[in-house]
Amino acid sequence: MPIALSSKLIWETPVFFQGTFELEEQVMEMLGTMLHLPDACGYISTGGTESNIQAVRAMRNRNRSIVNPNIVVPDSAHFSFDKVGDLSGIEIRRATLSDNLQVDTDAVNCLIDNNTVGLVGIAGTTEFGQVDPLETLSGIAIEKGLPFHVDAAFGGFVLPFLKTKYKFDFEIAGVSSVTIDPHKMGLSTIPSGGLLLRHSLDLDNLAVKTPYLTISSQYSLTGTRSGAAVVSTYAVMRHLGRKGYGTIVQRCMDMTDRLVAGARNIGIRPVIEPVMNIVALDVESPVEIQNRLYEDFGWRVSLTKNPQALRLVIMPHLDNEIIDMFLADLDTVVNQS
Repeated sequence: MPIALSSKLIWETPVFFQGTFELEEQVMEMLGTMLHLPDACGYISTGGTESNIQAVRAMRNRNRSIVNPNIVVPDSAHFSFDKVGDLSGIEIRRATLSDNLQVDTDAVNCLIDNNTVGLVGIAGTTEFGQVDPLETLSGIAIEKGLPFHVDAAFGGFVLPFLKTKYKFDFEIAGVSSVTIDPHKMGLSTIPSGGLLLRHSLDLDNLAVKTPYLTISSQYSLTGTRSGAAVVSTYAVMRHLGRKGYGTIVQRCMDMTDRLVAGARNIGIRPVIEPVMNIVALDVESPVEIQNRLYEDFGWRVSLTKNPQALRLVIMPHLDNEIIDMFLADLDTVVNQS
């Protein structure tokens, strides 16, 4: 099983799994290059939850002397950060959002104290696909001497390929770690996640002693990891490349624009203008409409929490015909019932 050391990955038993070890090295270099740090440290995880847990562990372990540590995250942060708090006893402080559903940086500043061990920003929020003001958050982190983690589980394979350019990764000086999920818009198999870190010291801070193994310490969260995540991620990234991902993302964004324009034509606006291929539609009685869409037409759509709205993720398996069919049925439920 692979572990990370400095900027390289080594395997507990490289004689048996040398091929997987070499593929993981290449995957990490491809991910790091896409995120503006080719020699990033890290490993292939099971997904965003594990990667976020590990990123926060690294924050806490930088400051072991703090007895009651806390981290500051946006209120829009994924529920995996609540799991981190439950597992570790770290206080999760959620900063309020501005009207455009980005984290309010003044609220972040107000929540930081002497027990704060790190900050978190989101590059593609789970509910709305919004990107936080990451450069401003980075400035706060640098000023306070804090590590800064960016959760780009969904956005990591979208933002690099949008026409509008966003700085969200190691291109920003204060970013210390990034979560990115190949099994989302990277189109790899489930489970395939990624944790990338700027500094080898953060990997050292994750190490636990493994006296009965052939190596002295281990960095990953799970003791046993499937090589399938490595192999599938390697295969799809090599097959598609930047050009392939760019084509896929642009197609998803074209369908997103078609959905939003069609929704406007039937009197429904998005909660925010979509940044990426996640759309939240502002409708009255969203729970009732969600139920009607399923019961009458078989559509399964999710809901956002605050504000409550219909949430749709426009993935590559969809096409314009499906978008138009959905819009027609949504019009029936909302306007013709």
